[in-house]
Amino acid sequence: MTRDPDPPLCWLCARPLGQRVERHHTVPKSRGGRVTVDVHPICHRSLHARFTNAELARLGDDVAAVRRDADMAAFLRWIARKPPDFHAPTRKRN
Repeated sequence: MTRDPDPPLCWLCARPLGQRVERHHTVPKSRGGRVTVDVHPICHRSLHARFTNAELARLGDDVAAVRRDADMAAFLRWIARKPPDFHAPTRKRN
């Protein structure tokens, strides 16, 4: 069995994608967004738990700005060494 030398990466965390992949609209469909990116399910849930649709619309496809957010940066540090198909409950911000 040969391994893909450059596996596709998650838009948010930049880890290799696993068996389960979701599509994230960088600008929510409700705000006219059409562009989608591949993300892990846990990353997708974390994005929507942290940001409102209005905030996601303002951020657009600026993944660097998303990653700079303190809560997202903490999530990214935590998820960095987890396997691609890792799953855990996602808490909504207060």
